[in-house]
Amino acid sequence: MLKRIVMTSAAVLFALTHSLAWSAESAEKEASPAKKQFGWLEMATIEPWGVAVKAKLDSGALTSSMHATEIEEFEKDGEEWVRFTVDVEDEYEDEDVSKTFELPVHRRLLLRGAGGTDRRPVVLMKLCLKDTVYEEQFSLRDRGDMHYPVLLGRRTIQSLGLVDVSKNFTHKPSCDESATVMNYATKEYDEDIGI
Repeated sequence: MLKRIVMTSAAVLFALTHSLAWSAESAEKEASPAKKQFGWLEMATIEPWGVAVKAKLDSGALTSSMHATEIEEFEKDGEEWVRFTVDVEDEYEDEDVSKTFELPVHRRLLLRGAGGTDRRPVVLMKLCLKDTVYEEQFSLRDRGDMHYPVLLGRRTIQSLGLVDVSKNFTHKPSCDESATVMNYATKEYDEDIGI
């Protein structure tokens, strides 16, 4: 009899705790808006250029990075600017393409590692992922020895939504003139991403 009471009490306690946990999870999902979900590797277009590139979503990186060569900093109207060339394979056209950009330096990124320190210019650039254009910070670096020309760090991922590391290429970029644009100036960061 005592064994039956203990087993019944354990079953009731188990059901009660799982019911409460499910209710809390359910309430949290209802309270927060549905977030887009992306794979660890996605197709994106560099806007307004429209060239399709593979972008790796990397939660280990804070700042996003864009493949750039011939990086040359200069002064324009008393402000710091940078001229750089993006040489990538257009994944939809299956051809190598190149474009030179001139943009204001948004800030400088200081990286410290075993090989020493590295200072990189950071610029604001736009990428289309799924049906939205995201204006984000990109450090400029020659990523020619990397598999992917664009790396999206936590600052960008926070705007995108959730990452399912078991999937890739879950969305095809499709941004036209009517696409939603997420401007950098209106962006708010969650401090938990490691700013």
